[in-house]
Amino acid sequence: MTILFSLLFLLATVMGSAQILEPVSWTSRIEKNAGGNAVVIFEGTIEKGWHMYSQYTPEGGPLAMEIAFKNQEGNYRLIGKAKEGPTRTAYNNVFGVNETFFEMKAHIEQQIQIINPDLRTVEAAFDFQVCKEACINSSKKFSIAVPSDFKTSAVGAMPATGITKTAADRTRSEGIGKEQQSGGPAADTAAPGQDHALPATGRSLWSIFLVAFISGFAALLTPCVFPMIPLTVSFFTKQSKSRAGGIRNVIFYGISIIAIYVMLGLAVTKIFGADALNALSTDVWFNLIFFAILVVFAASFLGAFEILLPASWANRADRQVDKGGVTGILFMALVLAIVSFSCTGPIVGTLLVEAASNGGIAPVIGMLGFSSALALPFMLFALFPGWLTSLPKSGGWLNTVKVVLGFLELALAFKFLSNADLVLQLHLLEREIFIAIWIAIFAALTLYLFGKITLPHDGPLPHISVGRLSLGLLTLSFTVYLIPGLWGAPLKLIGAFPPPTTYSESPLGIGAANPDGIGAPLRKLPKGAQLGPHGIMAFHDYEDGLAYAREIKKPILLDFTGHACVNCRKMENNVWSDPKVLSILKDDVVLISLYVDDKRDLPEGEQYVTPGGSEIRTVGDKWTDFMISKYRTNTQPLYVLTDLEGNNLNGLKPTISYVGSEEYRQWLTEGIAGFR
Repeated sequence: MTILFSLLFLLATVMGSAQILEPVSWTSRIEKNAGGNAVVIFEGTIEKGWHMYSQYTPEGGPLAMEIAFKNQEGNYRLIGKAKEGPTRTAYNNVFGVNETFFEMKAHIEQQIQIINPDLRTVEAAFDFQVCKEACINSSKKFSIAVPSDFKTSAVGAMPATGITKTAADRTRSEGIGKEQQSGGPAADTAAPGQDHALPATGRSLWSIFLVAFISGFAALLTPCVFPMIPLTVSFFTKQSKSRAGGIRNVIFYGISIIAIYVMLGLAVTKIFGADALNALSTDVWFNLIFFAILVVFAASFLGAFEILLPASWANRADRQVDKGGVTGILFMALVLAIVSFSCTGPIVGTLLVEAASNGGIAPVIGMLGFSSALALPFMLFALFPGWLTSLPKSGGWLNTVKVVLGFLELALAFKFLSNADLVLQLHLLEREIFIAIWIAIFAALTLYLFGKITLPHDGPLPHISVGRLSLGLLTLSFTVYLIPGLWGAPLKLIGAFPPPTTYSESPLGIGAANPDGIGAPLRKLPKGAQLGPHGIMAFHDYEDGLAYAREIKKPILLDFTGHACVNCRKMENNVWSDPKVLSILKDDVVLISLYVDDKRDLPEGEQYVTPGGSEIRTVGDKWTDFMISKYRTNTQPLYVLTDLEGNNLNGLKPTISYVGSEEYRQWLTEGIAGFR
């Protein structure tokens, strides 16, 4: 009886720790919209705590959803792009991208025009990633019946956009309206091909607003804007018939400034389209053009030239000021925007570039934050004119602010150049080169602040002010902080800016490519082995790793992972880096890392169909099938310790996933003890 109970307990433990999870349950249907076209609707219910990544999660981040329509040719054509219901966008500090995902509910719509009047079903397939403590790469096939009343809406044969078998041709969504965030998905009444704004999260928009607000205060401290504060406030208070009237006029003046810049943000969103801005954020040409724009802005701030709007614009606006009243005040705000453009233009342009890469209404929010900071001092000094006497006098320090902003613009520009290089995988701007460029930029800024470098608009500098010295010490400290990054330091303060450590001349840092340490004789890696995280030798093919493990007679650590698995990267960054764990991974096991999202096609002779009907076409498919068939689970990260015959070494806990350092070390130690 005791033996039976023990066996049942063991079985329950194994079944509880290894199971096929399906956190998303799907339904699908076809409806007719107001335009008479069919709309294919997919709805997913996501288990609490899990989240599923959208089609909008950019390259270099978690695995974005892919949608393929299988029987499109000759039967129907897609109208526009698939649209998504409410999503969240949040910054992922592991991958350094803004990831977009669904929580609780997923709603996706694709409008189609039926060509074949005898069409009975629409066949579609989803590939997606859903994560919690672990990640699951999943797929779902749909066969959606076409209602009989749709037959009369079929049209004559039209050119069909045939779907190929390559992932590059799979349909990607754009997004249902921002207005739908507060409720359920709305019916699609847009014209064919019209896309809606991708919903953005309050947290992301708040961060954009805050950065823009701080940038607005920086713009205030430039030679084009700062001297205007006392002049403008004094003008209103003297010209107004009463103090209350003067305050009212200045407040309207501030509101007018906000309105002008918000209209600029609206114009950018309208011209380019909210969805297009988001989609362009990973486009090569988008990033290259913005790199060039920011370099021009930086050169302007550094004194190479001034970016000015046509003088006729200011003259026309100035003539309208003479009309007085509300119209005159509005045009006074417009004159300020035009005249100060040489100082505010680069800042506004940079904010629009950054906001555009976030998509949605971000440009509007950015301009709201910037203009609010710009207008606020005019309002405050109108309410409290006595404060004007406390304002510092204009002087050379205003040009210093411009130059500092120019150096910051130049540093930011290389982020966009890096994005383009990453997408193209040219390896022209790898991590070490990027960090070296930033070291040079901030070292030059430090020398400027210390008075060792002068630029065209600088006057004589008889002494350094305390503020300038303090800022110089800050930039010097930051420059010194960057230097260890050349040798592999993580540089967490700027984690979102440089390329990842894997995208470098030496993934472990300069001079540390040898896992045995700098200066140690290089050892030849066995067949199929590569240096993985923290210099751990890893195999990416099971047979190669197994052959080496048998040769050196060490246990095997199977690591089912993914290039786009965020929790896999967290385990590698936070757990594998623990010295006690790292020594085990380097010395006591043979690590075989199998990437379940490897999209490389298997040789045609190695492709197959599982008994359950799943098509195994890629390397990732192969390892996914291996994981599911052998260990009855589909989550990553998944770690398994085995002997040389593939038997589990951890009896009570055969597999382990996302855990802390100490639990992981104990699990490794127990398994290795079983091998010996």
